[in-house]
Amino acid sequence: MALNKAAEVEEVGRQILAAAMRVHSALGPGLLEGAYEACLANDLARLALRIERQMTLPLDYEGQRIEAGYRLDLLVEGLVVVEVKAVEKLMPIHLAQVVTYLRLGKYPLGYLLNFNVLHMRQGIKRIVA
Repeated sequence: MALNKAAEVEEVGRQILAAAMRVHSALGPGLLEGAYEACLANDLARLALRIERQMTLPLDYEGQRIEAGYRLDLLVEGLVVVEVKAVEKLMPIHLAQVVTYLRLGKYPLGYLLNFNVLHMRQGIKRIVA
């Protein structure tokens, strides 16, 4: 039986969070964002999820397609945006970045994951469009 769209998004989200927990447990805090992104993408790919890394996201301005340099860290199954951080503290601009990605790409769900925390659950922000 096929999952409906909302259930599919939630299942993908669950798998992303489980993978983030595994990566953080294995590596701990203190590495660069790129290391966590690569390991998370690898973990998700092993689950047979379709991953796009550093995907360019253009915007439409006054009827023109503008390549403005927006890049999604990860897009999973074409549904869920994952922005990876390794910062001392998440700032409002980080949340705004994910909200913008969701709006521009019309994606239903995003995660802002900060790996520079003692316990990964402290570094998870879920954003719903």
